[in-house]
Amino acid sequence: MTTAVPAGAARRTALPRPYLLWLAGAQAGLLGDAALSFALGWAASGYGGGAAGLVLTAVTVPRTVLVLLGGAVADRFGARRVMLVGDALMLVVTAGLALAVAGDRGVPLWLLVGAAGVTGTVDAFYLPASGSMPCRLVPADRLPRALALRQAGGQCAVLLGAPLGGLLVAGGGLAGAAAVDAASFGAVLLVLLRVRPGERPVPAPAVARQAGLVREAWSGVRLALGDPLLRAALLLTGAAAGALLPVVSLLGPLLARAHGWAAGTAGLVTAGQAAGVLAVAATVAWRGGLPRPGIGAAAGLCTASAGIVLLALSAGPAVAVAGGTVVGVGSGLFACHLGPLVLGGAPASHLSRVQALLTLVQSLALVLSTGLLGLLADATGAAPPALLCALATGAAGVAALATPALRRA
Repeated sequence: MTTAVPAGAARRTALPRPYLLWLAGAQAGLLGDAALSFALGWAASGYGGGAAGLVLTAVTVPRTVLVLLGGAVADRFGARRVMLVGDALMLVVTAGLALAVAGDRGVPLWLLVGAAGVTGTVDAFYLPASGSMPCRLVPADRLPRALALRQAGGQCAVLLGAPLGGLLVAGGGLAGAAAVDAASFGAVLLVLLRVRPGERPVPAPAVARQAGLVREAWSGVRLALGDPLLRAALLLTGAAAGALLPVVSLLGPLLARAHGWAAGTAGLVTAGQAAGVLAVAATVAWRGGLPRPGIGAAAGLCTASAGIVLLALSAGPAVAVAGGTVVGVGSGLFACHLGPLVLGGAPASHLSRVQALLTLVQSLALVLSTGLLGLLADATGAAPPALLCALATGAAGVAALATPALRRA
């Protein structure tokens, strides 16, 4: 005889301790990375805008080119092993960077580009492995709450990373930021040595292993394209990344300048967006997500679309901040409901490869749309591209509602 557990009680069941331990270490690592990223960009900006762009490109290019291979490596050899190697390597690199730039010596540009290139390369292997960890540590019924808690922590790391980086650069220069990041990698290593996730491997046939990592990476693409739910989720992710993410980061500051507002107002819009994401993530982490996550993700995009319209047509700072907050609420709804769909829909043998494909789709869509939206803003002002983003985001939400695989998930 079995006893039914009330839905509310199931939602509030504690998350597994190994997951919470890993998440604490991962957030410490994210905070250290955000601080160092600010410090690298600040140091590169001393050489001019072209140099700063070169450093950012040195991170993005290897991450984008190698991420599918990184997912295949994590699925074959184990996510935990890949993360241990990545953290150990970055500990050595950041500690070496701190020693190399200690004192009053100038920071050569080649060293900045080299550090950025190593970071992007390690990220290509680390991100797919890390993205699959919640599914390896948390039961499926608690996965939405686990991912929401991770989303909230990641948002906090992003918010605090730049101010922390500024303080570290002011107090100890690039060497101080690199030393703190090295310490954060050491903390993550200690956590990973204690946490042993169930890899849930599906033994691969000998023929598949002999095919090589490139074919294994391509098999993840074939799997996602052949599965109706994963295919729809990836397309929706690309649409959201291209139409939603550039709004606050690119168009928000341009709108503020067009209205003659101070930089602090643009910062408040960004803060409002972050507050909206945090509010939704905290709610989902505590109470759980909607019973139909596909509908929740679609509702998030429609909500974000309304916020973008409010931001684009705002005549005063208060309305702009309100618009940014609504955009954040919609973004949080989308991320907290689509993430469990992607992880839950991926077979255990392809967890990291599906995460790698998700990262690739986001990166490509964001890179393409950011450049095009920037050119359009130069030609027409910031409001028309913002309204175009609102239209695209709303259309993506409606399309998600009309997609059976997402609507019934």
